Amino acid sequence: MTDKELSYCPGCGHGTAHRITMEVLDDLDAIKDTIGIAPVGCSVLAYEFMNIDMQQAAHGRAPALATAVKRLWPSKHVFTYQGDGDLAAIGTAETIHACNRGENIVIIFINNGIYGMTGGQMAPTTLPQMKSSTSPNGRDTGTMGHPLKITELIAQLPGVHFVTRQAVHTPGGVRKAKKAIKKAFEQSFENKGLCFVEIVSNCNSGWKMEPRASNVWMEENMFPYYPLGDIKVNGELISK
Repeated sequence: MTDKELSYCPGCGHGTAHRITMEVLDDLDAIKDTIGIAPVGCSVLAYEFMNIDMQQAAHGRAPALATAVKRLWPSKHVFTYQGDGDLAAIGTAETIHACNRGENIVIIFINNGIYGMTGGQMAPTTLPQMKSSTSPNGRDTGTMGHPLKITELIAQLPGVHFVTRQAVHTPGGVRKAKKAIKKAFEQSFENKGLCFVEIVSNCNSGWKMEPRASNVWMEENMFPYYPLGDIKVNGELISK
């Protein structure tokens, strides 16, 4: 990590996700050989805090840029760090096709169910009846559709080798998330295919909650819809 003071809202999971990602790369002695791609949204701040080579991508295009970097510089380890509005909305096509091609990159996906940086709008992952600035009465699935379980969707693709969903709101959750991120990078280093780590996080500012209350709400509402655990291991879907 750089020495720059974190500018995320107090209680946000981004800072923890940043730290364990960098700890993993340090543990793997891969700092000098890794390139991170950060797009638009809160994720864009990653390059200010991760002390590695970073490249900013246009909104939603991080997997496409990561594909180019990896193919042009195959000796480097490449990952994207993306939010749900970026990865599962404007970047849906890039995400799906990079996964389908089995690009040897790692995608770290922060799912907080809302557009955090731009004003708390409804995201593809916003839960039914969940309120946002663009669904003030709650998400109506009849007119707004159902939340997109993008992680389960990409897990079906043959080019994806490892898919998991974790959280970083407790010490135990942090340990499991770090272990999952390390596994993703190790398998990507071995050119096994695309590895995808979703981290379900809070957005206490967007949710209009105090940080501790937002973590409780996340456990009670987000986790039942987005259950934690491995979804695909060694190219094989895990039966639930």
